[in-house]
Amino acid sequence: MSDFHELIGSFPKTREYVRDFFVYGFKTRNDFKDKSPRTYDNERRRLESWLSPYIRKDYVSNGSNISLAIDSNLLDTNPLFRVWKTKSFTDNDIVLHFLILDLLRNGRTMTAEEITDGLLTEYEILFDIQTVRRKCNSYAKEGLLHKGKSGKTVIFSLDNSLAVQLKSNESMLDALAFYQMAGHFGIIGNELAEQMDYPNRTFRVKHSFFVHTLEDEILFDLLNAMNAEIEVQLEIKSSRNGSRSGTIHTANCIPLQIFISTRSGRRFLCGYVSRSKRFTCFRLDSIKRVCPMEKSEIYEELAEQLNRNRQKLWGVSFQNDEGHHLDTLTMTLQIMEPDENYILERLKREGKGGTVTRTAPDTYVYEIEVFDCNELLPWVRTFIGRILSLQCSAKSVEQRFYRDLETMYRMYHIETETN
Repeated sequence: MSDFHELIGSFPKTREYVRDFFVYGFKTRNDFKDKSPRTYDNERRRLESWLSPYIRKDYVSNGSNISLAIDSNLLDTNPLFRVWKTKSFTDNDIVLHFLILDLLRNGRTMTAEEITDGLLTEYEILFDIQTVRRKCNSYAKEGLLHKGKSGKTVIFSLDNSLAVQLKSNESMLDALAFYQMAGHFGIIGNELAEQMDYPNRTFRVKHSFFVHTLEDEILFDLLNAMNAEIEVQLEIKSSRNGSRSGTIHTANCIPLQIFISTRSGRRFLCGYVSRSKRFTCFRLDSIKRVCPMEKSEIYEELAEQLNRNRQKLWGVSFQNDEGHHLDTLTMTLQIMEPDENYILERLKREGKGGTVTRTAPDTYVYEIEVFDCNELLPWVRTFIGRILSLQCSAKSVEQRFYRDLETMYRMYHIETETN
């Protein structure tokens, strides 16, 4: 039987449910096929207890579904940070947490054996020395304690220098308040600001992508792999046909850069896949786990090659439907001079290096060579009404554009001349 507890032991599991309930949203109890109804109810109650002010419930014919409604420009912090602060613990965990930190206050330095003795003499609590040593090593790994050596003896100490600096410097506290609203690892700024009891009263972000904090654990592992120049194995869950119904597969790649969409905030890992001998982008929200592997001997060479290839990248796709290396798109537009010169300026500003040539009065040709012309189509469609013709070396892209136009004409009952 699955019992309800507000705290969780596995963050990846929680990340999946937060996405299912609140990011993708609009699912009823019957839409969750992977888990039992009791598990569904427990996860729903847990998430509602974390994020109750932002829950919206809608009633539909086959039940009710819940989703998350957040207006980022009205909030002083990211409410999804709460998800990071709900890890379960045992009685020993909580006792050792406070007592070890209390023993090491005021700059004291102690070995694991001395800490174990101190727990007995000062607090009359007996712990096995191996338990204390594991807890100290764990805290040293997480940065709560400093681990060093005095001769051959391992010693632990508590470093409070950062807390002292923060308390005495209000501008640094303002920096933390600002940092917690940043798109990457904002939980760090939020945690430090809360420890200093310094709420954010100053900064608001009009367009903030709060949900991407759920990927920061994956992002951290990838950045470590990039810094060490090592290959990784990714465990990926397909987002097609619903997040929880997607299949899980693995992919080995050499991580090189993180790409971020300025429109949606979605983050991608760009890596080199040795098996296919090409660059590929993976959505961070589809990566479940990152496993480090061997160091890459060609990391710098691949990074330089990627920088060259990025000049021909429109979005995040390095491959097209027809298997060509590069495709060329040519678009002829009517731009009335001088009243519509702002359209011309926009074409140059957003065209990502494409050439703009005046071929006749009020007529301009935009041409660009990229890896995947499919990615241009949403941008190209914003010029509908001014497009005189469009050609693409990838005929599937050209056909898709004109097919979409025909569909739109039929939808609005517009008669067109047949060529």
